Amino acid sequence: MALFKNHYWYILLLVGLVTSCEDSSNSVATEPAAKPSPLRADAPDIQPDRYNVAFLIMDGVYNTELTAPYDIFQHTIFRDSIKAMNTFLVANTLAPITTFEGIQLLPHFNYLTDSLPPIDILVVPSAEHHLDTDLEDEKMIAFVQQVAADAQFVTSHCDGAFVLAQAGLLKDKVSTTFPSDVEAMRERFPDHDIREGVLFVHDGKYITSAGGAKSFEAALYLAEHLYGAAIARRLAKGLVINWDLSTVPHLVIE
Repeated sequence: MALFKNHYWYILLLVGLVTSCEDSSNSVATEPAAKPSPLRADAPDIQPDRYNVAFLIMDGVYNTELTAPYDIFQHTIFRDSIKAMNTFLVANTLAPITTFEGIQLLPHFNYLTDSLPPIDILVVPSAEHHLDTDLEDEKMIAFVQQVAADAQFVTSHCDGAFVLAQAGLLKDKVSTTFPSDVEAMRERFPDHDIREGVLFVHDGKYITSAGGAKSFEAALYLAEHLYGAAIARRLAKGLVINWDLSTVPHLVIE
């Protein structure tokens, strides 16, 4: 009898397990699969009465040409009694952008589909394919042209100057680019006045820089142009940069 009871409970246990598995299987099959949330950066804090500064990014963008001016301009919010800057990233997608060095960034706006705030300053950092395939991106070039029409300043770093030239913005201007790419830019745009031996050139609303770590200098120059030398020095000090415009090889076209 004891043996029968043991078998009885054993059979009940097996039935329970099978029933449980069947219920679980049915439950999973009838529930809709969860949809992953699309990646998107948090909405930028666009404050009124500030300059809106858009940074144009794409796969292969170089870290320094992006982060150097971003650091300088974003830090303006910590200075009193000035018209500070709203900084944000724009791209032709909201999917992650991978820099040349491998950092992934989430754009704040897709310039192809989103409604963007008015852009006062456009920054075009260099990217891996700014000498070739990026220049064939007609929608990107059209976006740069559209923004430049109303922006107060358009700046480039390193080979970002190729994008401005391709957009037809530098034809009657003096400009510069990454030192070893000056000749390549002259060959592609033979009717342009492209200078070497300077870290940046300011002509009209356009500021083009040699890029690299010297992107800090071009950004600090614009800060000094807008806010004065004292504010520029304070911004530089916060990033442990000794800023003195008189020591920086540059060219300003009056």
